[in-house]
Amino acid sequence: MTLPADSALTPSARVVELWKPVLIRAAVALVFGVVTAFWSSPSVEVLAWATGLYLLATAAAVFVWRALPVFVPVVIALGGVGALVTQSDAGAGLSALVALVVLGASELTRGVQKKDSLSRDWLISGVISVGTAIALPFFIPLGAHALLGVAGGGAIITGVLWILSGLTLRHDARAATGASAPGASPEAVN
Repeated sequence: MTLPADSALTPSARVVELWKPVLIRAAVALVFGVVTAFWSSPSVEVLAWATGLYLLATAAAVFVWRALPVFVPVVIALGGVGALVTQSDAGAGLSALVALVVLGASELTRGVQKKDSLSRDWLISGVISVGTAIALPFFIPLGAHALLGVAGGGAIITGVLWILSGLTLRHDARAATGASAPGASPEAVN
């Protein structure tokens, strides 16, 4: 997690707080994935709104996390606006393609450059985002249901990855601060 240089948080406090934005990102992806999985026959308007709102929420989550450069959430948000404005299969698909390629490439770069506890997760998430983006154009002729299926499938996989990472970070943060369940000693748990 990259915080501003003037941040008052110590390195250990940064690690302790890292799990929160990771879980926010996971929740956004999982909500979108669940919506796409259970919507049986979505219209083009549903595709545009669901994709647009998902991209806007993802942009907000990425911005709050501050682990990727600022241009990344800006491009993702523009992709969300593009999906909302175009209200078409091609518009939503291409908007998501651009947003997911930028997100995935940035995640891959982050995973390669920064060797930290989330490096592998960044790489996996980047591959999933780029893979989803590459698949989207092939499903544009099949309509809203197919596009939501592809985008939602990628979102579910990404959401599960980030929720596992977030919960692991939360567990590690609790262990680092010495917090445990009331009445439970480490010996009783292990």
